[in-house]
Amino acid sequence: MIKFFRKIRYNLMSENKTGKYLKYAIGEIILVVIGILIALQINNWNNHQKDLVKEQKILLQLKEEYTKNLAQLQQKITMRNNIITASSKVLSYIDNPINVSKDSLLYHLNFIGTDPTFDPIKNDLIESGNLHLINNESLKQRLSNWTSDVYQVQENELEWQKFRTEVVMPFMVSNGLARDLSNNIWKDGYTPIHALNQKINLKTKIGSSKHSLAIEEILNNVELEGLAAMAITWSNIANIQSLALQENIIEIIALINKEIER
Repeated sequence: MIKFFRKIRYNLMSENKTGKYLKYAIGEIILVVIGILIALQINNWNNHQKDLVKEQKILLQLKEEYTKNLAQLQQKITMRNNIITASSKVLSYIDNPINVSKDSLLYHLNFIGTDPTFDPIKNDLIESGNLHLINNESLKQRLSNWTSDVYQVQENELEWQKFRTEVVMPFMVSNGLARDLSNNIWKDGYTPIHALNQKINLKTKIGSSKHSLAIEEILNNVELEGLAAMAITWSNIANIQSLALQENIIEIIALINKEIER
């Protein structure tokens, strides 16, 4: 083909047909430009198709991750609700200490000692530079804000974790509750709500404390009243943030599904 065009140009020049030669040269340039543009369009289309394939792969991975994040977050919300219920029950025992059984008190105190912490799956979408592959702008924005949204929940969790470590657990130990609390957890078999394998029911014999536990004295301890009240406060605050994050995750999954199905 190149030889054919070259021969035409040579004939036009040899016949001294300058005008026709210039027209032909311009036409040839236009054809070359059109060819280049077509090649670029094809290349861009191929790259776009490859990006769509990558996007779908990322979307499927994100759907799996955020579905697991949602399940974990709901689990932590449930744990905090248990803390709130147990703490409210302990406060009712403090206000009305008549006929409060040791087993019932220990049962509810165990919930107050739990430590719900949300630890979502971390993806490297932003760090890897692949966020641009997401075409849905609303989804892209939510994914960009994800880290800061999670921090709002974890910030409150860390406050409770510190309070639990520095106040709740020392109270249990110093007031002779720790062994009985541990024994009540494990004596009949126990599977933590956050356990990776929910089929495992572990039994461990710790035995009850030989020291007498004065229920009335425990309930009259002003520190117990304070830590039960604080447990309710911190759990409610963390759940307010968690419920907002839960709604965000649900919307993220909905947007992902929409993009997968398009």
